[in-house]
Amino acid sequence: MADASLIELNPGDNAKVKKINAGWNATKRLYEMGLNTGATFKVIKNDTGPIILSLSGNKIAIGRGLAQKIMVNE
Repeated sequence: MADASLIELNPGDNAKVKKINAGWNATKRLYEMGLNTGATFKVIKNDTGPIILSLSGNKIAIGRGLAQKIMVNE
């Protein structure tokens, strides 16, 4: 699959962060949660509300607006 934003993934998909198109503060916050370029994760939930990811054994929630700015490849 070509590059997509995080919001386009389905539950059960595994993906890798390619690029984050967000401001400095948002990028720093994602980095502190472990969601930086090259990080691999699994989508747990993506229907309404925040997207839930499994990352390094932890579950994290990402708001839909921010998720649109995270570019991934499967």
